[in-house]
Amino acid sequence: MICVDEKPAIQALERAQGWLKLPNGKAITGYNHEYKRHGTINLYAALDISTGLIKTNQFQRRRRKEFLQFMNGVIKQYEGRQIYVVLDNLSTHKPKHDQWLARHKNVQFHYTPTHASWLNQVEVWFSILTKHALQKTSFTSVEQLMEAIEKYCVVYNKNAHPFEWTKQKVFQRTLKDKYVNLCN
Repeated sequence: MICVDEKPAIQALERAQGWLKLPNGKAITGYNHEYKRHGTINLYAALDISTGLIKTNQFQRRRRKEFLQFMNGVIKQYEGRQIYVVLDNLSTHKPKHDQWLARHKNVQFHYTPTHASWLNQVEVWFSILTKHALQKTSFTSVEQLMEAIEKYCVVYNKNAHPFEWTKQKVFQRTLKDKYVNLCN
């Protein structure tokens, strides 16, 4: 089972960095709201939920053509096996008459419900990528952004493991406990 999605329009932003000298003599650094935009890329990603490994590709455009080109690369590594692909309902994922799926009989698409993209585990990986490789960074070109994403994927795959979704433990007091506490 593979979770597939795209992160569109990732911006190569060159951020203005500044220093602030504090009254105690120490200096802190940070990014200012000013930036220079150098273009965008669209990142396609496939997460193998049994291993946690990620496969990505980056394109300048976000069309059905690029999606299918990405899917051709993904399914090559699973040749001869049945492949279940979890996707959202984006129009490029599901045309009315799909010749690509007809040619790839071992591939089945399964769509998440509308407004439930969080069910697609690759979305979790996108947030990890954003936090560790894109947030608070500065890129002077689209190529530099693409290289940073590729390097992050290599490092990520070295320690990849399946995501384990768990329900957080919620501590609830019963109504009886609430009244007991009020009386004491």
